[in-house]
Amino acid sequence: MMRRLIISFLVLSLVGCVSTNANYRPTAIDISEPPLGQVVTAEVGGTMLRQGKYVEHDAIYLQETVKVGVFGAYIFSRGYYLREGEDSKNEFYYPENSPEGGRVDKSALADPYKTMMVVKGQDTICGVSVLNARVCEKNVRFERVRRPALVSDGFQQTLLYSGRIGNKINISYREFSNNTARPAFNNDVEYDLGESMTIGYKGAEIEIIEATNRMIKYRVIRNFNQAVQ
Repeated sequence: MMRRLIISFLVLSLVGCVSTNANYRPTAIDISEPPLGQVVTAEVGGTMLRQGKYVEHDAIYLQETVKVGVFGAYIFSRGYYLREGEDSKNEFYYPENSPEGGRVDKSALADPYKTMMVVKGQDTICGVSVLNARVCEKNVRFERVRRPALVSDGFQQTLLYSGRIGNKINISYREFSNNTARPAFNNDVEYDLGESMTIGYKGAEIEIIEATNRMIKYRVIRNFNQAVQ
């Protein structure tokens, strides 16, 4: 009898149906830093040159754990949630796959979870089930943010300054694919400034103006060649 009553409460709490959309596309941004011909400095361990692409994703940040529905049908933990779509009245989000991302738990009696819904212009957050039923909570504290992340086919190349010993400087090359370093494509290179004050690697060309064991001042003449992935 008690179990039947609890199930009735949960069913009654799933008010209304909603059609969800996955129509959001994040903004892709190309990276090429620093600008060509500009004199810049980098400290030891700092990035001298970076090229690639990433996306800026609309997201929300839940400032505290939120329970929605009777007995906490769905529980959204504190963290970031990325937008996946919207309609005229609502936005839909999923947990970001990162250490700072949120997490969704459901009670044993709740229907399987589908997505998080945020009502536009309100501080209301809902959990939507696979049956498109929803349970909501008002007065939820959250912040709208933009989250940078590498795209699924994202790729970045960087040169790092590793310091100077005598007349030689050390530069580290790193490649990143889908937010993960590619060890086979990492390399440490030594350049003798007595031979030339211009160095090059994978198509990039840099004029060294000053270098110490703490910093380097330089000008990028040419960025990396377009990488073949």
